[in-house]
Amino acid sequence: VCCSPLPAVVDSAGMASSPCGNSNFDSGLEIKTRSVEQTLIPLVSQITTLINHKDKPKKSERTLAAIHRVGQAVSVAVGRFVAVGEAIAAENQELKDEMGQACFEARRAGDAIAQLTDVGSALPSQLDGRVTVFSDRTAMVKAARLLLSSVTKVLVLADRIVIKQIITSRNKVLVTLDHLERVSTFQEFVQIFSQFGNEMVEFAHLTGDRQNDLKDEKKKARMAAARAVLEKCTMMLLTASKTCLRHPDCESARINKDAVFHRMRCALEQVIEIVTEARSCGENRILPASIYNGIKEFKSGVECLRENLYSLSPQSMSSQLEALVERTEDFTDSAYTSHEQRQAILGLCQLARQDTQQLVHAWVEAQSVHAKEATKDMEVAILKTSQSVSDLRRELHKVAVGRASDLLKVHGEQLPLRALKAAGAEGNLEEVAEYSRTLTEQKEQLVETCRLLCHVSGTEPLEITCIHAEETFHVIGPQIISAAQTLALHPSSKIAKENLEVFCEAWESQLCDMALLLREINDVFEGRRGQLKSLHWLSKHLANMKTAKAVKLDAEEQTSMAKLGLELRLLSSDVDTEVEKWEDQEHEIVRQSQSLIQILIHHSLGVAVAQEFEHDAKSQKVLRHRKKCHMNGGEWVNVI
Repeated sequence: VCCSPLPAVVDSAGMASSPCGNSNFDSGLEIKTRSVEQTLIPLVSQITTLINHKDKPKKSERTLAAIHRVGQAVSVAVGRFVAVGEAIAAENQELKDEMGQACFEARRAGDAIAQLTDVGSALPSQLDGRVTVFSDRTAMVKAARLLLSSVTKVLVLADRIVIKQIITSRNKVLVTLDHLERVSTFQEFVQIFSQFGNEMVEFAHLTGDRQNDLKDEKKKARMAAARAVLEKCTMMLLTASKTCLRHPDCESARINKDAVFHRMRCALEQVIEIVTEARSCGENRILPASIYNGIKEFKSGVECLRENLYSLSPQSMSSQLEALVERTEDFTDSAYTSHEQRQAILGLCQLARQDTQQLVHAWVEAQSVHAKEATKDMEVAILKTSQSVSDLRRELHKVAVGRASDLLKVHGEQLPLRALKAAGAEGNLEEVAEYSRTLTEQKEQLVETCRLLCHVSGTEPLEITCIHAEETFHVIGPQIISAAQTLALHPSSKIAKENLEVFCEAWESQLCDMALLLREINDVFEGRRGQLKSLHWLSKHLANMKTAKAVKLDAEEQTSMAKLGLELRLLSSDVDTEVEKWEDQEHEIVRQSQSLIQILIHHSLGVAVAQEFEHDAKSQKVLRHRKKCHMNGGEWVNVI
């Protein structure tokens, strides 16, 4: 079990061992969420205190009382923990056997610790040979290992329930999405969309919790990207569906709607791939090799030669550099790269080749004389090679960021979008086609620029964000064009006009996100961020922190156990590992700790629901009655 960064427990031989080192434990389990990890930390601290005491012949009553109170605190907390675990087992038959066994082992370990620390009422001379933590340290280590392994297993098993909830919620959304796609009347659409909205609220809540609980920053970034797609597509789905219902024979309206449904299904599937770690979300597809990572690995290999001349072969170093240079073709082959920029990049690539060849030459000479460390010639060549590839990275960063900045300035005026809206409203199909070509060219520039930014972003979460931006521009561009074509065919349609507005707003929103992404990439490059908060901007409207709630043994709280950390309420001991400090300090030995885990409750996807009813003398329907829907306390409320 991966318990890092949990502290190690010291075994009876004085050697550090993993707190989850029990050979009976299922080593196939892995802790993937912060809440589970943070729940275990105070427990590890408590039992490490009990094990790592300093043996000495004389022990005061205060020392014995401290040991006793810590042991009892662990035992009581484990009892509460097991009670919740057993309640979960009763509610989830598929986990009953595994959970029951883990709870049994946890209770047994807690009782053993309580017995071994039952020394509070007697001095060491009065123990009459009883086995205690002082006389049988091995037994305490064994009990500690069993406790940690069993508690970890209970938490990991409970996490399966959270995953099951997300999958179930996704399935409900997919079923309703299928119904929405097939509706044929406004009345049916409004009814089903209301249900869809409530289901999306639930899904957003569950996935938001999961996103903030994930340890892996790449998975967290991918989850944020998928949830952002779902949020933005919900409004697109609304207006695209309404347009299709109003103009059922319009091909461009159908294309527009189909693209939204397809993207939402892909985003839903991506969420499930992340939480279940499905093979189909392979990292090679998600993260193409970036130049930044290539340079980082190359420099690391070069600098390792100082310590070990035989850490890699000259041939592998040359091949690694050539692979790196090949990736720069994304910059040099671009039609949007200026002649000066292209020449600068090619010149730096050639310099890196020359410096690497000099290094290889000095390296081979050092090996021929069986040198044990880098020679002076090698040291000079290492410095020059590292500098040349660093200069290459700096130039590539300058090109990518410069192009992105220029594009954002140009696109800030939104000229093609305004022209498309005007041409569509006038019913001018020729102008729509002309401005569509302009928008397509801008889209291709933005897509390519996002790809270049991915090369120089500097962190894997930011690489994922660049890929998300690239995909968004690639998809929304054609959607804007199909929406404009629909409006041009039906210039008096208010629904078609509203639909085009929604897609244009999504484009503008992505441009704003790109500006923030660009700023973050610059911060990373210039070292202004001590701790990167990747994708905060992408998920800022999806999540909100709220204080922890008290544990209740209802079904919802039980299935959220992993995130709640079961509210172990372990007592945090002030007992030091050395008995001298226990005797000298005058502060309270045991104090009540604060809550272990805060619940991350996320604001649901903002979804506006609008209804359109046709009205004329024959049908007796209402003309243009619009409603909007927002969240209030978790319920959908209609506001006129």
